[in-house]
Amino acid sequence: MDIQTIGIVGAGQMGNGIAHVMALAGYDVTLTDISADALKTAVETIKGNMARQVARGKIAEADMTAAMHRILTTTQLTDLGPSDLIIEAATERETIKQAIFEDLLPHIKPETILTSNTSSISITRLASGTDRPEKFMGFHFMNPVPVMQLVELIRGIATDEETFAACKAVVDRLGKTAASAEDFPAFIVNRILMPMINEAVYTLYEGVGSVQSIDSSMKLGANHPMGPLELADFIGLDTCLAIMNVLHDGLADTKYRPCPLLTKYVEAGWLGRKTQRGFYDYRGDTPVPTR
Repeated sequence: MDIQTIGIVGAGQMGNGIAHVMALAGYDVTLTDISADALKTAVETIKGNMARQVARGKIAEADMTAAMHRILTTTQLTDLGPSDLIIEAATERETIKQAIFEDLLPHIKPETILTSNTSSISITRLASGTDRPEKFMGFHFMNPVPVMQLVELIRGIATDEETFAACKAVVDRLGKTAASAEDFPAFIVNRILMPMINEAVYTLYEGVGSVQSIDSSMKLGANHPMGPLELADFIGLDTCLAIMNVLHDGLADTKYRPCPLLTKYVEAGWLGRKTQRGFYDYRGDTPVPTR
């Protein structure tokens, strides 16, 4: 299938990043969200991020202008109907994702490919609620989308080879690298990354080290660009907890048990950078550890 038009559900951090790279690659993009304000913010974010790419000589100003003209926004989910490929990038809650696909089904073409940017939820289970499990797969971008080079492509049990090939061709056109993953909880990246972050939270919870010492140790001792607690704040502690719960529930192994301290931060609403407080407090000029 020759994909030319992309529909994106959700204008948050992931959705606007996906719209950004798709438009730059020459795809016509329709971005939808239930919030008009979120759509406005998304367009401003994309424009600002592209302007930085122009300033750094990564793209030409003409490319930015053309890409911005390829992005349409709408609060009506049904406007995605003509899209060749739809990427759902809504909140990491299965019930919300299922409802989105259910609402989309009456309005899309028979050949439209449905995908989810989920970081951990079963692709097979999401696909089973649609009329096209063979044309459904996981299309998991890394954050921040314009910068990160990897895309995980996850086949559900029914995904056909034509669908995989079509999505792989999109990744290639973006200039990114596709990693093929099987449909098991959290796939590849988060299956490895999230337990490391959870263990860092346990290390803090048990008093082995402070926020600062844990992050410094991993940056300087393991050459990680960000410490695990700093990274958790960047990802969102609610997202980290959700993925750990998916791992724990899906694999039934106690080694994936979420740290009680991670749960406590989420209960407090301290979700990281997006709420200005997590393992660091971001309300001042310099982030300050909260423990």
